[in-house]
Amino acid sequence: MVIVWINGTFGAGKSTTARELVDLIPNSTLYDPEIIGGAMNWLLPQKRLDEVDDYQDLPIWRRLVVDAAAALLAEVGGVLVVPMTLLRQEYRDEIFGALAARRIQVRHVLLAPDETILRARIRGRTPDDSDPETLERVRQWSLDHIEPYRAALHDWLTADAHVVDTSALTPAEAAAAVAEAVASGTAAPCGIVQTPEPTGETLAAGVLLFDEHDRFLLVDPTYKPGWEFPGGVVEPGEPPARAGMREVAEEIGLELDSVPRLLLVDWERPQPPGYGGLRLLFDGGRLPATDVDRLLLPGAELRGWRFVTEEEAAELLPPVRYRRLRWALRARERGTVLNLEAGVPVG
Repeated sequence: MVIVWINGTFGAGKSTTARELVDLIPNSTLYDPEIIGGAMNWLLPQKRLDEVDDYQDLPIWRRLVVDAAAALLAEVGGVLVVPMTLLRQEYRDEIFGALAARRIQVRHVLLAPDETILRARIRGRTPDDSDPETLERVRQWSLDHIEPYRAALHDWLTADAHVVDTSALTPAEAAAAVAEAVASGTAAPCGIVQTPEPTGETLAAGVLLFDEHDRFLLVDPTYKPGWEFPGGVVEPGEPPARAGMREVAEEIGLELDSVPRLLLVDWERPQPPGYGGLRLLFDGGRLPATDVDRLLLPGAELRGWRFVTEEEAAELLPPVRYRRLRWALRARERGTVLNLEAGVPVG
């Protein structure tokens, strides 16, 4: 199963290029996530819609985009051509990671006309069925997104995307360039990976690693929102502490010398569509400065790492992980092991 994701800022010509592209890629189907955005007005109460400026900020939109893509591929097979702007890296990673978990390969293509030409195209947009006021709103919306597009372009957007300069290309010519890049493999599959979505409760092991200032290490996964402790799901038949050691080696390239000490066990309640399960945190000890200098990141799974204080972690970790962290640090201070249920000590 394959998706050709046509990215680019508003006004870059994604939709017209995508419509041309389905005629060039055999057994391909057009799938526009704008349809999912329109459905939000029917699915969510107005109060929830008023809380965001863009439907991409709604977690339900990001999940439904993935679910609908998987269902469509199961129904028609072949290739999906998806014209959709993604300018926030965490949203791109969340969506592409969830698709990877469904074993859906993503070819990421960026349409990138020169900014001067892009602005001229936006301002010269011809009237359609929209009234003049609506058309002007669309123009302004597109112009307002040039700055975040420029920031993403210089930061992360071209890291795994095949870039097509469409400054001098018609939509048909742009589609031909994309089709050739996909066929030749120049537009390679995205490296973002994800483990399959669980079908039942899972057991996961995380490891806290400290520096000489007693700060602890957090990593930034590409495949889900929010920072995390090094670690992952325990494989069948694998001792949890050893699983934590394996994940540390795989994620940041460090082989721990000794088995880490257990700090806490936390039962995470099922919250559909998640199944919950047991989450264990271990104390991996203090890393020598020489080990810190050797930290490595697999680009497909992690985009960054940093040592942080407890206060700094509150800004980076999702609430459920932050509660777990706080109690793990208290357990470390007291030299004990804590038993938690949904982030609250019991017993």
